[in-house]
Parts: sequence; structure tokens; C-alpha cells
Amino acid sequence: MGILSGNPKDEPMHYGEVSAVWAASLSAKGMIAGYSTLLNHAGDKDLKKLIEEAITVAQAEVTAFDQVLKENGVGLPPAPPERPKAYIDDIPVGARFQDPEIAASISRDIGIGLTAASMAMAQCIREDIGAMFALGHAAKIKLGNEFLQLNKEKGWLVVPPLHLEQRELVGAR
Repeated sequence: MGILSGNPKDEPMHYGEVSAVWAASLSAKGMIAGYSTLLNHAGDKDLKKLIEEAITVAQAEVTAFDQVLKENGVGLPPAPPERPKAYIDDIPVGARFQDPEIAASISRDIGIGLTAASMAMAQCIREDIGAMFALGHAAKIKLGNEFLQLNKEKGWLVVPPLHLEQRELVGAR
């Protein structure tokens, strides 16, 4: 039996796995702080629920990532301080993030997170770490779809130029 056979939790992490888990923990901690701030700016109740869900997803990821790092003797990335609650009316209108901006920003983060999780899964040789990223990936897919539906329902979706098929253009001549 080799060093990479048996229980994956008994196998050492390679440097790519350490880096991916550490960076994912740091990113999720930053998202929690950022989304907590954005929650103070949000006015739409449906958006607020999704922001809270995004925070919950990130908190679950931090718990899983930090546990793996601790078990493998890797120092944990720092976490920003917890953000205070604020009332939207206390934030000047010109300084306030608008709901469509918040939804677009978190949607972008979800897309970037999906790519990062896919890259991490592809480099993992420890099945347990790959599965941990896969769980986060699945949660991000669900959350991304919920944000897409919200953006469509509220009219916040900025649609890129639509491609017309060539046959439609030929038929118009």
C-alpha cells in the first residue's frame, strides 16, 4: 500500500490543495463581511433573504475549510471583524449600494466561485477535499439560480447583446 491509498483523511495534502483550501477560506470570510455590509444597504426583502442565504453558504464553507486546514496543521487565514447592523435609512442615498448593484455583484461572485471550486476539484487528489469543494459548488449553483430568477423577476438583469441566427437575417432580405 502506498502513501495515497486507504482513508483519504490519512493522506497528506499537496501544495495545490493547501493553497486552494486556504484561499477558499479567506475568500469565504471576506464574502461574509462584504455581504453583511451589503445586507445593510439592501431594501428589497427578497434580495435580503438571498443575501442571508449567501452568508449562510459562506459560513458553512468556512467551517469545512478551516477544519481541514486545522487537521492538517495549516495556519488559518484571518477573518475580517464582524460587521455591525445598520438601518438603510441611516445610509445617505448617494452612498448607498442599490439593490440591482448588490444582486449583480453577488451574482458575479457566485460565477467566480463556481470557477474557483471547479479548478480546485480538478487538482485534488484527496477525494474528501474534492467532495468538499463539490458540495460548495452545488450550493453555489443553487444560489446562482436563485439570484438569476430574482434578477429576472425584478427587471435587474442586464442582458448582453442577443445573437440572431444567420437564417433569420437571410430570410429578412
